[in-house]
Amino acid sequence: MTRMDKPRIGLLGTGPWAERTHAPALAAHSGIEFSGVWGRRPEAAAALATAHGTAAHSGEAGLDVLFAASDAIAFALPPDVQAPLAARAAAAGCHLIMDKPVATTVAGARAVADAAALAGVESVVFCTLRFAPETARWVAEQADRGGWFTAHAQWLGGLFSPGSDSPFADSPWRREKGGLWDVGPHALSALIPLLGDVTDVLAARVEPDLTHLVLRHVSGAASTAALSLSAPHASAGTALELRGEHGTATLPQNWGDPVDSFTAAVDALLEAMRTGQPHACDVRFGLRLTEILAAAEAQLTAGTRGAAGTRGAAGAPGVGAPGVGEEPERKPVG
Repeated sequence: MTRMDKPRIGLLGTGPWAERTHAPALAAHSGIEFSGVWGRRPEAAAALATAHGTAAHSGEAGLDVLFAASDAIAFALPPDVQAPLAARAAAAGCHLIMDKPVATTVAGARAVADAAALAGVESVVFCTLRFAPETARWVAEQADRGGWFTAHAQWLGGLFSPGSDSPFADSPWRREKGGLWDVGPHALSALIPLLGDVTDVLAARVEPDLTHLVLRHVSGAASTAALSLSAPHASAGTALELRGEHGTATLPQNWGDPVDSFTAAVDALLEAMRTGQPHACDVRFGLRLTEILAAAEAQLTAGTRGAAGTRGAAGAPGVGAPGVGEEPERKPVG
């Protein structure tokens, strides 16, 4: 039974993101009990737990102990590590705060969404700009205005450029999957609420890691996104410009402190737990992001273009939609 007076939230992961964002936010949150840290490396779990005054866990037995001691679990793990563990946490009755992307395969993301639905647990996917105060407010305001004709997004990071000293550059999954999967969810998390779900996608890539997407939306609008983790440092940055009947609008550049944004994500999960009303950035939305990105990746691999899936039953994005591995019907873009 969830103790709604002060829910217990545990953390899976001990890397830079967990150390700098998740653990500080959970430890400082007055409305929850930070119930423990689990890590694949026992010494890292112990160090992070000690720094924030909570319990450390590791190994298979440690997972079960932390799930039993928690009402919700936050994840700071590589996507295809987090997905099966999230399905397991949901089956144990834990609500979920997941990192983006939920998984890099449609099957993996759908398994989490199905497990959460079966267990009746709530979920939030931490798409940062949807929880940073200025950018979240901007997305909501522009979505309410409507009438947008097109949008152009650029998410260009210098993580793997010469001279980078970011600790995130040591991430094997980011190096393997590149900007499409790491920053692609950020772009889509803004484009979809502004222009509607994606119906078609066209993808092109140039080395070392620059992917361009052309997207058609259910609103009739089209958008583009340029995604990379290997941009020259002088050219790195984020931009999103909307054009429509109101003129132009540009995404604020101030994303604020990620600890504050993660705190807002925790608050969003607590509200969903209290009311039973799913958050807009729940695991079903995370599944939809994976479907779109997987469709783009399949094109890059096969040299084709095609549909990005359809909305699922009862309007739930991605639920029941054909995934890349299920041979969806291909439609031309344009």
